[in-house]
Amino acid sequence: MQNETFLRLGVFLGLFVVLALAEAMLPRRPSTRLGRWPVNWAMIILDSITLRIMAIAVPLLAVGAALEASHRGIGLFNHTTLPSWIEVLLAIVILDFFIWLQHLITHKVPFLWRFHQVHHADPEMDVTTAIRFHPVEIALSAGFKIGLVYVFGPSAVAVILFEVLLNGTAMFNHANLRLPIPLDRVVRRVLVTPDMHRVHHSVYREETDSNYGFSLSVWDRLFGTYIAQPKDGHTSMRIGLLGEYAKPKGFIHALMMPFRKGR
Repeated sequence: MQNETFLRLGVFLGLFVVLALAEAMLPRRPSTRLGRWPVNWAMIILDSITLRIMAIAVPLLAVGAALEASHRGIGLFNHTTLPSWIEVLLAIVILDFFIWLQHLITHKVPFLWRFHQVHHADPEMDVTTAIRFHPVEIALSAGFKIGLVYVFGPSAVAVILFEVLLNGTAMFNHANLRLPIPLDRVVRRVLVTPDMHRVHHSVYREETDSNYGFSLSVWDRLFGTYIAQPKDGHTSMRIGLLGEYAKPKGFIHALMMPFRKGR
């Protein structure tokens, strides 16, 4: 468990530095980090504290739940005899689908949207937008993942690989990074690219309600929620929310967004 924490932290920090440098050299849109990065980093610090508290109150977070499910023979994969590599691959695909479904639900259920809108309130997109989530949403998401682990019984290795993939691809597709169009076209056949996910952060609700994928792009194509490009183009499109939250606000304001009247 301790090695898993260091592995995820190492991959996260390494990818963050690489993507932050890449988007600084090859930006897709003009963007400012001043004023936005402190808020986004404050969110991830609070989210990490939230998960640590949950780990004390609910010891069985995703990897721990996988170990417990394996020990007790709980979950689908703990009753199959598939080769390990096939089990890991299937588990990653299944978990990715349910994270896609969870994301879609957060847009459709008003109570959940109240918290998820904190992520969408970022007026620009870059690698730090991937870590901008309200701690209540992070806690609910952690509980959802634990439930999935008990239902499907993936191995701890599969859960770790899935978490690393999810975090890495989320940072990649939120990055303000200009990919050559031919490369983008090839990559998005499998993975969600920055141009694909940027559509999801449009101020237009019909575009916000599309491209829900974080890792694999297949689910949006399969279920009809895929939009290839924003109607205003990537350079001119507006990102974020309309109205009161159209302009960046501080950390406390972002934290209190879900509890304000009319949201």
